[in-house]
Amino acid sequence: MNLDQFNDLEFENMGIWPKEVKIVFGALLAIIVLVFSYYFVVSDEIKSLSRMQDKEQELRQSFKQKYQMASNLKLYREQLTQLEDQFSELLKMLPSQNEMPGLLDDLTFVATDAGLKINRINWEQEIPKDFYLEFPIKLSVKGDYHELGTMVSSVAKLPRIVSLHDFVIKRSSDGQLEMEILAKTYRFKNTASEASNKKQGGR
Repeated sequence: MNLDQFNDLEFENMGIWPKEVKIVFGALLAIIVLVFSYYFVVSDEIKSLSRMQDKEQELRQSFKQKYQMASNLKLYREQLTQLEDQFSELLKMLPSQNEMPGLLDDLTFVATDAGLKINRINWEQEIPKDFYLEFPIKLSVKGDYHELGTMVSSVAKLPRIVSLHDFVIKRSSDGQLEMEILAKTYRFKNTASEASNKKQGGR
């Protein structure tokens, strides 16, 4: 192809251009159209397609998880029922407001039954938590290792939940062991009833 054919070309006379020039010009024009079409049309569609494919994967994963949950719904309900039963049993092990004074009697009996001498046993200030109240009891007893162990074991067997904390054991002047211990029991808050009791107490 003679490159001199491209000299002195006029767009007004495009119809009389040589065939080779028309072919080259047409090819260049097609390339330009394709490039502009890609950047202004096709590229946005490709990005949109990619986003839709990602969204499809997310929806598939979400559907898979929900399908698995639905297929195990019966099992979940059975487990929930079991947890509710266990929770109910634990609630029964917490002392009610009327049973709180009796815990001191229980601890006193446990200590004396183990052969210990009680130096001190007192309620401490209650500690409010998110959904329950914590009731500490300071306890000081005297005896030997076996008697201390018997008392701790007996506390664990009480029908109401009592936990033991902050053990401090030291030897007294008479050769026996003195143990100071912090016992804790718990009660769930009942906002309505407690508010009513406070109003009645304030009358």
